[in-house]
Amino acid sequence: MRCRRHGGLTANTRVRVAVYIAASALYVLGILVWGLKMPESAYGVDYSMKLMAPGAGHIFGTDFMGRDMLCRCVKGLSTSISIAALAAGVSSVIALAAGIAAAVSGGKTDSFINWCIDLCMGIPHLILLILISFMLGRGTTGVTVAVALTHWPELARVVRAEVLQIRSAPYVQAAYKMGRTKGQVAWGHMIPHVLPVWMVGVVLLFPHAIMHEASITFLGFGLPAEEPAIGVILSESMQYISTGKWWLALFPGLLLLAAVMLFDVIGENLKKLMDPGSAQE
Repeated sequence: MRCRRHGGLTANTRVRVAVYIAASALYVLGILVWGLKMPESAYGVDYSMKLMAPGAGHIFGTDFMGRDMLCRCVKGLSTSISIAALAAGVSSVIALAAGIAAAVSGGKTDSFINWCIDLCMGIPHLILLILISFMLGRGTTGVTVAVALTHWPELARVVRAEVLQIRSAPYVQAAYKMGRTKGQVAWGHMIPHVLPVWMVGVVLLFPHAIMHEASITFLGFGLPAEEPAIGVILSESMQYISTGKWWLALFPGLLLLAAVMLFDVIGENLKKLMDPGSAQE
């Protein structure tokens, strides 16, 4: 019995892709909700339990202040996901607006937006993140703004390329001849066309945003030391790795890696559903 195809993918493949997306999203949402609802007492200080190896009482062990590493890692990862979600959302809106404006307006507007894209991409990414975060006083605001202002250029280029493909399409030209303005054409015809590609780009921004938030926090230019963030936890663990306290770096690193990889899985499989031809690439 042959599998019924839909849009270039077999029915079984579509089910498998949907399961991958659902399982990945469930893990990420579970971490986020668990971390946001977790009371501070769950990862409170208890010096009598400090630097305990992983065991029945503390699955991920405890840190140098006796705080439970499992709860602290979950709280830290939920913080990173929250910041990444906000930053990626803002950055994707900037990318959508800039890409459509560049392609629709052309001329000086296109040149200026392309110059901004080249400027952002010409500076080493991590250095630009650190500079923006440091100028804004670091902390949650500094990190969020830094990530939001540095992750839009590549997506803006993708959106611009998609709009350029349909700018001269007959139905777009017909809309102009009927008296539609550039804004009306962009809203009615171009945004619906680029929406699938844009949505995939938004999802794929998440892993980059999470990694860069953790990176600049690890280097001391992001969230403060008292914040239970993955970057802070990994930075603290560097002082104890040489003494054999391997769990202080291993478990937060694995949780961060799992979140990043699962966001990538969601994005790639979402791309397969929206553009079945990409599954053969």
